[in-house]
Amino acid sequence: VQLQACGGGLVQAGGSLRLSCAASGRTFRPNCMAWFRQAPGKEREFVATISWSGGGTFYADSVKARFTISRDNAKNTVYLQMNSLKPEDTAVYYCAAATSDSKTVYIHGYQYGYWGQGTLVTVSS
Repeated sequence: VQLQACGGGLVQAGGSLRLSCAASGRTFRPNCMAWFRQAPGKEREFVATISWSGGGTFYADSVKARFTISRDNAKNTVYLQMNSLKPEDTAVYYCAAATSDSKTVYIHGYQYGYWGQGTLVTVSS
């Protein structure tokens, strides 16, 4: 399975960006998908996750009510809509996938076996 993330860029504080992550190759179903991020000099942290059915989502407190994760299983793609961006959201954003049932979500990096290459999001003040 290969995960290709895109959509990052430079945006002013208060702005929005939409990240996409497309899975290709020997994709597996069902799966749980997530976004993590790593800021310069910091450890990777969980951002959001979504179940295969789409009915289960979970967010880090720092992004709750500002970010929305969604997915299109027909396209093997997961999205992260980021609104009201803050300078502290600056990081490389990674998508990840894990084998799961249709409802389960995971919030720890070690639970994910597949990772994308990352896309840089820079929020200026």
